[in-house]
Amino acid sequence: MNTKNGLLKKVQQKDSNTKKIVLHACCAICSGYPITLLKDMGYQVVVYFYNPNIYPQEEYNIRLVAEKILCKHLDTGLVEAEYNPQEFYTAAQGLENEPEKGVRCDKCFELRLRKTAEFAKNSGITEFTTSIVISPHKNFAKLSAIGQNIADEFGLKYLDIDFKKKDGFLKTNRISKELNLYRQNYCGCEFSLRHY
Repeated sequence: MNTKNGLLKKVQQKDSNTKKIVLHACCAICSGYPITLLKDMGYQVVVYFYNPNIYPQEEYNIRLVAEKILCKHLDTGLVEAEYNPQEFYTAAQGLENEPEKGVRCDKCFELRLRKTAEFAKNSGITEFTTSIVISPHKNFAKLSAIGQNIADEFGLKYLDIDFKKKDGFLKTNRISKELNLYRQNYCGCEFSLRHY
């Protein structure tokens, strides 16, 4: 189920009337509540794990394992994109000394949401969103604008739902604690490590 082709076959076999959405997952901590909320909204959720920003690879592997545990527990399909850190470094080139929440972060969000939109488009799924917005450290309006611009470019719909609302951050933390999921202490890239 974690392979792209296997998941797509499973998605196509399900009820064609079910609304499908691709959820970009930045980590298991952040994606627990968004998955459950989207399912409650009637969506069939396909989790897309694309995070070339995560440094080092050992950290990436630990976060991916946590995402697999979460998706198995929530009976949700998971697609792991290729881990290629050079894609992030190319996007962040010249912005290495930018502060957290600055232009470098915007480029990182854009990189990951564009790849998510590409996956959705190639999979015949018309909607996508991201779990990144659940973090109290992330700017919902900025992320929504990036997502909407990319959606327009691909002819898709970006679901700009603020997962922090209605105690979403507390709910996602509760899910992660119940499953004893790995809890990282920095956003992900090597540049963000300077701030922790």
